[in-house]
Amino acid sequence: MEDEPIAPLVGASVWENKLFEHLTHHAALEGEILAEYVSTAENTESKAMAYLVNLLVEDERRHHRYFHDLALSLKTDAELSSEDPVVPRLDFRKADSEELLAVTERLLQHEKDDAAELKDLRKEIRDLEDTTLWGLLVDIMIRDTEKHMEILKFVVHHAKPERHLFHKS
Repeated sequence: MEDEPIAPLVGASVWENKLFEHLTHHAALEGEILAEYVSTAENTESKAMAYLVNLLVEDERRHHRYFHDLALSLKTDAELSSEDPVVPRLDFRKADSEELLAVTERLLQHEKDDAAELKDLRKEIRDLEDTTLWGLLVDIMIRDTEKHMEILKFVVHHAKPERHLFHKS
């Protein structure tokens, strides 16, 4: 995965430069790992291996993008740019707190319901563990659902009106 190289930081602190180096170096490593995954998926005779490695490719592409976005955001902040960073700052206070919390709680409930359904499905397909990828895929979806719940809990935690008492613009 090739991104445009990010120019070195201008006027950054030692800490910002060190963090920037870490982020850009890790993004480059992610790119190398991604290339190996893609090669593996393309060259294996096993359809199961290709399928699974392509799942990893999706994750690695996302991770690579995260590191790139973090580095770009650090650059924006360190250089005191007037542009918004790629990874937005927490701005939940700009939204209507009641509405934001209500929709987030609804989404969280959907995820909890989904988690329960996935756990039931996992029990139903237990006998297929040694002949299909189904159990693994359901396990992955369970972990993804847990991740979704963590994201939504983060929103709830940071969007509460009392957290904004001292952060009014």
